[in-house]
Amino acid sequence: MNPSLRIALVFCGSVLIAARTHAQPATTHPMSHDIRHDSRQEVVFPPLVKRHTLATMRMHLQGLGEIQQALADGHFEEAAHIATMNLGMSSMHGNQMAEDAKYMPQGMMKLGALMHQRAAEFAVAAQNAAATGDVRPPLRALSQVTQTCVACHAVYRLR
Repeated sequence: MNPSLRIALVFCGSVLIAARTHAQPATTHPMSHDIRHDSRQEVVFPPLVKRHTLATMRMHLQGLGEIQQALADGHFEEAAHIATMNLGMSSMHGNQMAEDAKYMPQGMMKLGALMHQRAAEFAVAAQNAAATGDVRPPLRALSQVTQTCVACHAVYRLR
């Protein structure tokens, strides 16, 4: 099997397992979400803060896609750089971050901080893979990043 395809399949499988484990009961298909019965905690943000937060989340999602592509291409240093700039602690922007945090429940802030920390751990694993050629550690670390996102989205929703 093509190594790039194998990497993509492993990653997608781990995301689906994480989504099913964290977001839905085992008897429910992960994509069958009825908004009328959404039991996630609503987080109320002022409109401008909500728009910024959603834009940041889209940036994170785009970064995850770019990281996957870099890993598939064997560009480990590039994957580490993307993680650092788009997902790591350096992707957080001082004043706006403090403004967003005013409206977040403690658990949401902790999950956000954990996601940024795990992105930094992924970056180290990707840099190590540049030397070793072993893609498994960065894939495991990237799975942890994604699982943190899934866990947060399973518990909280913006309003």
